Amino acid sequence: MLADAARMRRVVYLFLLLLAAPPAWPGAWLREKDKAFTAASVTAFNDPNDTYDYKTAFYAEFGYRPKLTIGLDIEENRDLYGHALLFARLPVSDFGNWGRLAAEFGAGAHHRQRDAWALYKLTLSYGKGFQSGWGNGWVAVDTAVEYRTHDAVFRKLDITAGLSADRLLNPLLQLETTYTPDKPLFWKARPSIMIRPRSSKTTWVLGIERNQARTDTGLKIALWNEF
Repeated sequence: MLADAARMRRVVYLFLLLLAAPPAWPGAWLREKDKAFTAASVTAFNDPNDTYDYKTAFYAEFGYRPKLTIGLDIEENRDLYGHALLFARLPVSDFGNWGRLAAEFGAGAHHRQRDAWALYKLTLSYGKGFQSGWGNGWVAVDTAVEYRTHDAVFRKLDITAGLSADRLLNPLLQLETTYTPDKPLFWKARPSIMIRPRSSKTTWVLGIERNQARTDTGLKIALWNEF
């Protein structure tokens, strides 16, 4: 019990550290010049052995130029493994009402405990806004090739869809898949609710996560800010 309580205190402490950082979504959309966006999150799991597991993430992007967005993507699964990636996003094509394309180039490092290796990532993103009976929304499709110098090439396909109506609550759905040769397809599904008071640039995101590698369900809390 004491060990579980200590783990939960670490989860809360790490989340508060992330929130102390200065959070709308990435993908095919570039950030306006001199505008910034940050997202901090923690996802906690309670596995069948009644022990707690968690992962934290921090994402930031900045409109460096009208056609250049730069950013940082960090994820840490306890202190076991994780990555840190610097990236640059450029527009590829704008199809008007049919959506838009953007390309993203990233480089950084991936670690497993104390061992670390270089990480390179190339992403092509498609995004489109839409209107529905429940309000305006958007859908984004990200395809990526990720190369970790100590491992195989990872091929990823992610889909994000949500509503952005002028109200307190809006739904959000994120699906992530990863394929590597000779391994089963890895997937994650995260249905969430975005909570954003009117005239606020801060959004809370509450959701659950299911993934192919776990039998339990994770609870995710995130905070988005725009500057």
